[in-house]
Amino acid sequence: MLDRARALHDEMIRLRRDIHAHPELSFQETRTAALVADTLQEIGGIRVRTGVGKTGVVGEIGDEGGPTIAIRADMDALPIIEANAADYISTNPGKMHACGHDAHTAMLLGAAHLLRERFAAEGLRGRVRLLFQPSEEAWDAEGKSGAPRMIDDGAMKDVDAVIALHVDSGSPVGTVSVGGGYRSAAVDTFRGFITATGGHGAYPHMGTDPTFMLIPVLTALHGIRARRLHPMEPGVISVGIVRGGSAPNIIPAEVYLEGTIRTFGEDVRAQIADELEKAFAVARAFGGDYRLEIDRGYPAGWNDERVAGWLGRVAEDLLGAGANDPDKKGMAGEDFAYMCQAAPGAMIGLGAGLMDGVNRGHHTPFFDIDEGCLPIGSAILAETALRFLKGEVR
Repeated sequence: MLDRARALHDEMIRLRRDIHAHPELSFQETRTAALVADTLQEIGGIRVRTGVGKTGVVGEIGDEGGPTIAIRADMDALPIIEANAADYISTNPGKMHACGHDAHTAMLLGAAHLLRERFAAEGLRGRVRLLFQPSEEAWDAEGKSGAPRMIDDGAMKDVDAVIALHVDSGSPVGTVSVGGGYRSAAVDTFRGFITATGGHGAYPHMGTDPTFMLIPVLTALHGIRARRLHPMEPGVISVGIVRGGSAPNIIPAEVYLEGTIRTFGEDVRAQIADELEKAFAVARAFGGDYRLEIDRGYPAGWNDERVAGWLGRVAEDLLGAGANDPDKKGMAGEDFAYMCQAAPGAMIGLGAGLMDGVNRGHHTPFFDIDEGCLPIGSAILAETALRFLKGEVR
């Protein structure tokens, strides 16, 4: 499978670079979806459905005479100005594939090639459903991202297992990370308002000042992780926006804070929400007040032990013993978690680092990958699905 995937390497590079050069934001992936649908039609023998979850594409290989496994790839880009100098950089100003979704899409198209060949040659029973998902990075007006939108449109109906991968720009090509349990964090957003009277900058004693209250509120907020959570429980609180004031001689009546909360367990998720209320309430001790809003986002991503085991064994069979680091996990969020709630599922991290001395971190203007990862990822996805249909891993 890996040898055959390597024969498709140039085609996957072409697809990845085409998508990279034409990034589209969440729920706007019309060109990308058309490229995916056209490519699936060219492969042949794949039933294609478009407009799934707004701008998603579903391809299906096989028939209903056996089990069904789904493979998911996300397609959307980010609102980032690219700073790379490659000849395939973004041609859409202010938009960039800075998280590897272009590579995910190319690898799933490669897996479609590989699986279609095997279905034709071996007369396999069952189905492989290819899920090209929109909007992993953002929500629509109703607060739904691409995964739940695709689920609403029936993309996960009758699916017995679901798998996916995500490139890792911090790990070298030829390595992977997959294991059971929590692998990505629940993602919540908080918006807090510290309120006061405001006033003239020359007469601060005649009113109350929210900027004066800001520091004790921030101290209490950052103290949640240090002093309120159990030391062995994962949890992150980060403030990304602090905004207030309109002129140097005006004490504002309000200071605005916005940030992200990352957790695994639901008990910690609820505790942090309660502790945030207490942290913002510190403003009242200084004569002010507060308002706090918390929006619940993606759930934590749970890898099914059995499905994660399939991916890990396939990866080590292809790459050699020791290629997998099963303990590596992080607090990034992934809406693939919704699909893992709809069926037993797992996501594998795929080493894709360029290792060129440049910080190629995800969600940065310099993000890029070593395209040597493409045949590896494609082969892992296809081989896992193949073994599932043959009953070799169930």
